[in-house]
Amino acid sequence: MWQLGGWSKSLDPPPSNSECEWCHDDGVRIRLLRIFRAAKTSRSYIMRSIRSSSTLVLAAVCVAALATGCASDAQKGDDFAAKDDGGGPGSVTLIEQPWVDLQVENEIARQLLDELGYTASIESVSVELGAQALVTGDADAYLGNWWPSQEPTYGSLIDSGQIEVVNEELLTGTQYGPAVPGAVAEDLGISSLADLDEHAEEFDRKIYGIEPGSPGNETIQAAIDDDAYGLGDWTLVESGTPAMLTQVDKAVKDGDAIAFLGWSPHWMTVEFETVFLEDPEGVWGGGGQIRTVMRSGFADEAPDIATFLANLAFTTEETGQFYYDHDKAGMKISDIASAWIEANPDKVKTFLEGVKSADGEDAEAVVFG
Repeated sequence: MWQLGGWSKSLDPPPSNSECEWCHDDGVRIRLLRIFRAAKTSRSYIMRSIRSSSTLVLAAVCVAALATGCASDAQKGDDFAAKDDGGGPGSVTLIEQPWVDLQVENEIARQLLDELGYTASIESVSVELGAQALVTGDADAYLGNWWPSQEPTYGSLIDSGQIEVVNEELLTGTQYGPAVPGAVAEDLGISSLADLDEHAEEFDRKIYGIEPGSPGNETIQAAIDDDAYGLGDWTLVESGTPAMLTQVDKAVKDGDAIAFLGWSPHWMTVEFETVFLEDPEGVWGGGGQIRTVMRSGFADEAPDIATFLANLAFTTEETGQFYYDHDKAGMKISDIASAWIEANPDKVKTFLEGVKSADGEDAEAVVFG
């Protein structure tokens, strides 16, 4: 029987936007983060710090790359230099990677906390640097802890108590696996991997994957090699994420059947009404969950902010729409967040349960008057 072999433990969240490139010296990165946070708006302080260490000259180059290349929207360009220090009981520093769902969730949190009189800053960092920043106290919370894919980075830090999991269900039901467009599922009556080979001719015995070497591609190829679900005479078409999505879009417009590697959250779930195929033999492995984590001690220092962040929860339908609004409709992250807040008052009220404003007032009364 074909087995997955635990791919999910080494799999990063499926690609969305291009990843940032980072300096590889972890010590430099943490020192740089601290300099930025201490300097706040003082550019002269930053320059003096950079001149004082030849190592930080290299770090300054990374700063420039961060400022010009790692933000989805212009206003997110120079987070470290432009944001206020997130320390203190009235503030919080959130971390993120360039994943649209995480960026919108952080922005929703920032806007609501702002209404409550708190200060929230958002720092764009790599997964590894983010974990270090939580441990050192340079950041406070992370709404993007993919599990189990981030276990190699976060597992030991959580086990040792340096980082705490405060919500295991920020986003559940994430999916990653073979899928078909909704119209294809309906027309051919397909809901399972076991159904594919019955319609081999319609699919031209092909499954479209993403970049060569990706764990998802390797899983599909293993299924083919082992003739799982009768797919032994099928072919994996490897290209890249944009090419695969273009092929799916063309097939949908032409009314052709196509099977492809899908994931959620992503705009494809909205655009193609993606149907993820069931796996009755249990050979795929599932997509996992996204959790909220905080540095140890933050909940004691800022209990109302911590309660608010722990209350946050979203659905894959909502986050898929975030991707569609940003990647397809061209909306700014801040506009997506504010529109979602306005359209979902009942859900926002659940975020505010048990929370007081910075002035000690009931949070719901402050936000909704």
